[in-house]
Amino acid sequence: MARERRNRRYLPGVALPPGVEVEPDLAAAAADADDVLVAVPSQAFRETLIALAPARPRRVAWATKGFELATGLLPHQVVGEILPAGVPTAVLSGPTFAAEVAKGLPSAMTIASADADYARRLAETFSTDTFRAYTSSDIVGVEVGGATKNVYAIGAGLSDGLGYGANTRIALVTRGLAEMTRLGVALGADRRTFMGLAGIGDLVLTCTDDQSRNRRFGLALARGLGAAAALAEIGQVVEGYYGARAVHAVAAKLSVAMPIVEQIYRVLYEGASPADSVLALMRRPIGSEAN
Repeated sequence: MARERRNRRYLPGVALPPGVEVEPDLAAAAADADDVLVAVPSQAFRETLIALAPARPRRVAWATKGFELATGLLPHQVVGEILPAGVPTAVLSGPTFAAEVAKGLPSAMTIASADADYARRLAETFSTDTFRAYTSSDIVGVEVGGATKNVYAIGAGLSDGLGYGANTRIALVTRGLAEMTRLGVALGADRRTFMGLAGIGDLVLTCTDDQSRNRRFGLALARGLGAAAALAEIGQVVEGYYGARAVHAVAAKLSVAMPIVEQIYRVLYEGASPADSVLALMRRPIGSEAN
C-alpha cells in the first residue's frame, strides 16, 4: 500500500491523498498524535484499543459499528474500560459508502460526543465541499443505529433475492426502524436520533444499495449459498452476520421485542428457512404501529 499509494483490496481505483502516510506500526502511527480515529470491525475494536492505549492518545474517535459479541457492550463502553477517564471521545456514523466518499461524491454523517466542543471541532475538520458532518450528543443512539442496521440489510438482501418485492422491503425497513428505536431507547438513547442520518439514513442506505456487503450477503443466501460460502464470496467482514447474534442477545437481555432480528437470527444460526420466517412475522398478533 505504501508503495502503490492505494488500497488495492478495498478501494483499488482511488489513490491515497498526498498528505496520507502509510504506517504499519500502530504505536508509531499514534505516537504524539492529537487525534486518533479507529476504523476497524467491531470484533477487532477491543484489541485495537488495547494496542493503542500505551501511546496515550489525547483524543479518540471511532467509526466502528456494532455491539461487542462477547460482552454485548457498545463501542463507547469498551472505550470506557480501556482508555483513561477524561480522554475526549466521539463516534462517527451515518450513511456513507467509502467508495463514494473517496470519489468526492456529496455525503453526510453524524459525529456524536459528550464533549460538544470536540464534536464540533471534528465536524469542522472533516467537512469539505463534498462531505458534511453534523454533531450530536447522543452517543448511544448513534451507536445503536450503526449496530443494528447491518442485520436488517441482510434481511433486505434475503427478501429481494427471494423475489418478495418492494412492498416487503419497505415493510422490513420501516419495522426495522421501529425495532432499533425500541432497543436504543431501552439503552438510554434519544428517540429522535433514529430519524436522522445515523438511524433511518444508514438503515435505508444499507438495505437498498448493493454496495452494502450485508445486503449482498443476504442476496447470496437467497441464491442458496450457506453462510460460510456466502461470507467467502463477499471476501470482507460482514458485520451483520455477527451483529445478528449480538443484537439478538442484547434484546433478549433487555426484554426488547425485535421480531425481525429474531427471524434473521433463526435463519443465520438455527437453520430456519426464510419463507418460514416471513410467515412467522406475518402471523404475529395484530398490534398498534406505535409499538
